[in-house]
Amino acid sequence: MTGLEAEIPGVLRQPQLVRRSVSDPAVRMFYHFFPKTVLGGKWLCVVVKYSDGDAFVITAYLTEAPKAGEDLWPKK
Repeated sequence: MTGLEAEIPGVLRQPQLVRRSVSDPAVRMFYHFFPKTVLGGKWLCVVVKYSDGDAFVITAYLTEAPKAGEDLWPKK
C-alpha cells in the first residue's frame, strides 16, 4: 500500500469493478488496477460496509485478482 494511500478516494469515486462480498451482503469491494506498484501490477481493493444509511471503509489492500462476489459495476 505504500504510496497508494492517496488513491483510495479515487478508487471509491471511479472504480473499475465493484463486487458484493460473498460472506457479508452489506459489504462492497471497490477495485482499481494499478500496473506499477512496488510489487508489480496489482488491484487496489477498498472494502466498504453499508448500514442504516451510512457507510465506512473497513480496509484497503493490494491483491493479485479481485475476490469472488456478485458483480455490481460494471453491469454485464
